[in-house]
Amino acid sequence: MRAGLVQLSVSDDPAANLPVTLAAIREAAAGGATFVLTPECTNCLSSSREHQQAVLRHESEDETLAALRAEAEALGIWLLIGSLALKTDDRDGRFANRSFMIGPDGHIHARYDKIHMFDVDVSETESYRESEGYRPGRAAVLCQTSFAEVGMAVCYDLRFPHLFRRLAQGGASILTIPAAFNDTTGAAHWEVLLRARAIETGCFVLAPAQCGEHAAHQGRPRRTFGHSLAVAPWGQVLTDGGTTPGVTLVDLDLAEVEAARGRVPSLFHDRDFEGP
Repeated sequence: MRAGLVQLSVSDDPAANLPVTLAAIREAAAGGATFVLTPECTNCLSSSREHQQAVLRHESEDETLAALRAEAEALGIWLLIGSLALKTDDRDGRFANRSFMIGPDGHIHARYDKIHMFDVDVSETESYRESEGYRPGRAAVLCQTSFAEVGMAVCYDLRFPHLFRRLAQGGASILTIPAAFNDTTGAAHWEVLLRARAIETGCFVLAPAQCGEHAAHQGRPRRTFGHSLAVAPWGQVLTDGGTTPGVTLVDLDLAEVEAARGRVPSLFHDRDFEGP
């Protein structure tokens, strides 16, 4: 099967981002991709909670979601919307960072709310508190597609290997890790962590990413690392999207999943132990 990883550099304006995203999805499908993936925050990337309150919508009203569902049906593809920033009905007003698996019928086949929040101090001058604006999800999600069972995750989840082990042991042969990965931590950790998750689980890892500097009407502009990667179950990097927006195509032989697990079946060698 052929997958298409869409790399974007979205602004904080969902209406302006949508036609760019649609064009990239169409390009991937025209290149033969039957599974297309977009990055985290496909609709809007913003550091301003005030601006997000003004431009974000609930799932049922989100124009990006509606348009991408229609496009998946029109193209007859499976589409992973890496995530959308969406309003919720939570009393504290926090948003959801929600990934969607859309089928060729245009229906939502799975939803996943990002579990792990990016609350970090990258340096003395660069801090993030994702949990102040977004509520964490509570459930791991597997989606049965026509080509494979897919385990869904988002960005900072990458640093929590037990999540991916559970997904793989639950049946996943492909892991999706869409991201808007920080530029500093991306240079240090992005590739090695993605390769590690693939090797540990014997899964293909598909990680479409945001890249570059993101235009902002309000708040601090963000920079993201790019380098959308596809990694094979044995740990080889199959494609690298570089640092500019675009589409990367990759052919996946799903027989490689069982081959890798047969060579080193560590996924099935868990043992109970005591301590610490």
